[in-house]
Amino acid sequence: MKPTRTPAVLLAASLLLAAPALLRADEGMWMPQQIPELAARLKAMGFTGDPKSFADLTGQPMGAIVSLGGCTASFVSPDGLIVTNHHCVTGQLQFNSTPQQNLLQDGYLAKTREQELSGGPTARVFVTTAVTEVTSQITGSIDPKSTDRQRFELIDRRVKERVAACEKSGQRCTVASFFEGHKYFEISQLEIRDARLVYAPTADIGTFGGETDNWRWPRHTGDWSYLRAYVSPDGKPAPYAKENVPYKPKHWLQVSAAGLKENDLVFVVGYPGRTQRYQTYSEVKETTDWSMPLSIRLAEEQIALLEKITKGNRDLAIKAAARVRGLNNGLTNQKGMLEGLVKGGALAIKESREKDLVAWIDADPARKQKYGDVLPALRALQAEGEKTRERNSVLGGLSGASAYLASAQSLYRLANERPKPDMERESGFQQRDWVRIKEGQERTQRSLDPILDRGLLRWAMARAAALPADQRIEPLDALAGLKPEMSKADAEKAIDAYLDGLYAGTKMGDLAFRMSLFEMSKDECGASDDSFMKLAIALHPLGEANREAMKNRQGAYLRLRPRYMEAVLAKAGGLAAPDANSTLRVTYGQVKSVGAKDGLVWTPFTTLKGVVAKHTGEGEFNVPERQREAVKALRAGKTTPYMDGALKDVPVNFLSTVDTTGGNSGSPTLNAKGELVGLLFDGTYETVASNYLFDPILTRSIHVDARYMLWTMTEVDGAANLIKELGIK
Repeated sequence: MKPTRTPAVLLAASLLLAAPALLRADEGMWMPQQIPELAARLKAMGFTGDPKSFADLTGQPMGAIVSLGGCTASFVSPDGLIVTNHHCVTGQLQFNSTPQQNLLQDGYLAKTREQELSGGPTARVFVTTAVTEVTSQITGSIDPKSTDRQRFELIDRRVKERVAACEKSGQRCTVASFFEGHKYFEISQLEIRDARLVYAPTADIGTFGGETDNWRWPRHTGDWSYLRAYVSPDGKPAPYAKENVPYKPKHWLQVSAAGLKENDLVFVVGYPGRTQRYQTYSEVKETTDWSMPLSIRLAEEQIALLEKITKGNRDLAIKAAARVRGLNNGLTNQKGMLEGLVKGGALAIKESREKDLVAWIDADPARKQKYGDVLPALRALQAEGEKTRERNSVLGGLSGASAYLASAQSLYRLANERPKPDMERESGFQQRDWVRIKEGQERTQRSLDPILDRGLLRWAMARAAALPADQRIEPLDALAGLKPEMSKADAEKAIDAYLDGLYAGTKMGDLAFRMSLFEMSKDECGASDDSFMKLAIALHPLGEANREAMKNRQGAYLRLRPRYMEAVLAKAGGLAAPDANSTLRVTYGQVKSVGAKDGLVWTPFTTLKGVVAKHTGEGEFNVPERQREAVKALRAGKTTPYMDGALKDVPVNFLSTVDTTGGNSGSPTLNAKGELVGLLFDGTYETVASNYLFDPILTRSIHVDARYMLWTMTEVDGAANLIKELGIK
């Protein structure tokens, strides 16, 4: 069915935070239904197609775009073949790796359907089928005399009821907030539960350049992989089973070998994660002063610890690989973002714009009466949350470090929620979530290891031991014998002694035991003598108190933030895209060079010449021998349809002005005909702060060129079966 159309002028011509910036650059992760309103702009850039095609989620090309639940991908054949980034299938590669066959390093190619590997129980493919505005159903007719908590409870209940009604059709549904709660949309998706690994190049191609090149230009990374979606023989979504058959999508993208040139128009369609362009200045200031520096420090400490623990142990290295890659990627991103906000001046611009907003509000008595209290109230709420941020960060870090503890806490919370009516259960613990909780426990087993788990929990408990006296995690102190006045050495001794008993007294590493806990009641969990369950139960009251406080603050935010956005948008005027929130978006731009720094210009393409030039024979810059031989053959005169005449080489990566962020990884890059000409996989270090304030001059995104994908598949990896399936002649 076709999605409900919503006018793109969502706020009656009051939706642009920075109208002049839009005229100078390609800012905007647009909702699909907004694209027709941008027809004039697209036509001026050379688009001759129908912008309305982007608003039809069941048509071409939108019906081919899918989410993997953190990355984007797209169907590229009528037999459910899916292309995405190499780094988006790290989990599938890890799931199928052993010390004897490390697919994370070696890659994988299934030359027959029978050789395609299960992606694991949590592998998902989501196809968005409809987007319907439900603002009035979620926020309409709320008594203005309601308390903040009552407001939270009412909106939470309404969201759950909408989701439940939507899912009666068999879809997976969400209700997402746009413009800080000013608008709500219901998202319906087909959820495919069997996604199999088909092909991933060796890490020497797929992650070439590693962390040295991450978020940098020039780039020479072969960041692509292929999956295939499977369904039951009757065509319905089903978990992995041998008898499942390839899914038959109604739409798929044609992969083009024709290529691009500078100034060509491109579209990127995907599921960008989160941006914070509408945050207040004080919120961004807290990010730069506290949360980002903390995030950077914690990532560095964990990476160093994991490198130490896994050194010389292939099995541990495989189990830790996904976590290490994620930490490294986030670390570089956070460093670049912090530099851009502080040294790059984005924070100062944010402050200036907010002062302009306050002046605009104060200039009119009616506006001052309507909006004058909003920013002070938001700052007060923020200050309230900051009082216990140190303790809460450490508390969350305990389960973030230990999969044993995270499992025990999740299963104990489920035991507490299960007796309630479904509409009263916490989100994430409703009946619709139970299958996912089970599958999560099954998937965890592949990366679970007591050595890794203990090392990370020991590190997290050291953070708890260092907390000031007024922010202690008292249940943990009592169990581990920690005290605020303890020396570091004494605290470490106490932690080690506690951990000895904790890991000796648990069966949480055993999947069958965790599955038995899934069926237990709260009282049965309480009677368990498992040491990790005892720890989870001891920490539960503090977690509950934090969740209760969050609900009260969230109710206040649900009252204040829509009014704040109304003021921001009313002042600006025009058409604007909402912040990214992991829903389907379209962004457009051009293949472009950029004057990155004084005296330095980045050209928009890299080629095989640069790959060979970076080759060192080891580590991050090892070009596989078979790839080097293919390059030699090319240089010796072997013809290829993937050669760029102007570059006189095979293009590898390219730059464009599209506006993207995390979650866009794997998004198809489309030319003006709607053909796939590349995959989005990164941004540039210099402008990652655009998550908070878009840079209309320097922002660039990095794509892998489809011609490099096809050349490698043909000349290096021998993926003739996939080349044929893609329809490449």
